[in-house]
Amino acid sequence: MNFTKLHGTGNDFIVVDARDLDRDWSKLSERICDRHFGVGADGLLIVRVSDDADLRMRLFNSDGSEAEMSGNGLRCFVKYAVDHGLVPQREGVVTVETLAGVLTSFATLSNERVQSVRVGMGRPRFDPQEIPVAVEAKPPIKDHPLEVEGQTLAVTCLSMGNPHAVHFVDRPVDSYPLEEIGPKVEHHPLFPNRVNFEVARVLARDSIDVRVWERGVGETLACGTGVSATVVAARLHDLVGQVVEVQQPGGTLVVEWDGEDEVFLTGPAEEVFQGEWDEGG
Repeated sequence: MNFTKLHGTGNDFIVVDARDLDRDWSKLSERICDRHFGVGADGLLIVRVSDDADLRMRLFNSDGSEAEMSGNGLRCFVKYAVDHGLVPQREGVVTVETLAGVLTSFATLSNERVQSVRVGMGRPRFDPQEIPVAVEAKPPIKDHPLEVEGQTLAVTCLSMGNPHAVHFVDRPVDSYPLEEIGPKVEHHPLFPNRVNFEVARVLARDSIDVRVWERGVGETLACGTGVSATVVAARLHDLVGQVVEVQQPGGTLVVEWDGEDEVFLTGPAEEVFQGEWDEGG
């Protein structure tokens, strides 16, 4: 089975053109994403045919669970689709069906290769049942107290097609014990479908530092939906403006949100290599 590995600011994915293939993708994801015995990646992206968009994207985390969406994954998916001729050239516009809905992306090309992608991430959702979060309160849910490891976090909860809990700190995020707190938040009873956890520090009205503990993956070098959720949460607290640069361990992404409509995410996507997976191995 042929595959291509790509990454978006260090958030890496294996892409398989499965328009004519059928496999146990969950099981395959666990094997092929393993960084010691497989190719190694944060997730597996499956290209499928869509009746409602140019293509359909399925995303499986490295633990085999299926996720609704990934901003970095979507940028890698669009780069793969355009560079490999899977979609028609319409000035870089590509529509992709995901579990979070049909999303529109805008690819910037150089020498007929995608260099960066601006992704329409959809509108954030704040209703507790849509996130979901086990809280009976009027949306938005801001600074909800969450007891973890003897400390009280103040989490702002929302959905970017997948669930997020954002916690703001006033110290460098590098010093935050994310590897200890992240899994406890992900599996907290407050979140019926688990949750992605962001710890963020606002540096200026147009700049944020963030680290992300991804549901089903662990800490990643970058997370598109995570930085989108972080900027939305920061705007709910009137901490940032409409356009924000978000620094992550893997690089910088730009998030735009006018406070009402769709969130837009812009960043690079790079192909790493192509290979063949021995399914009998």
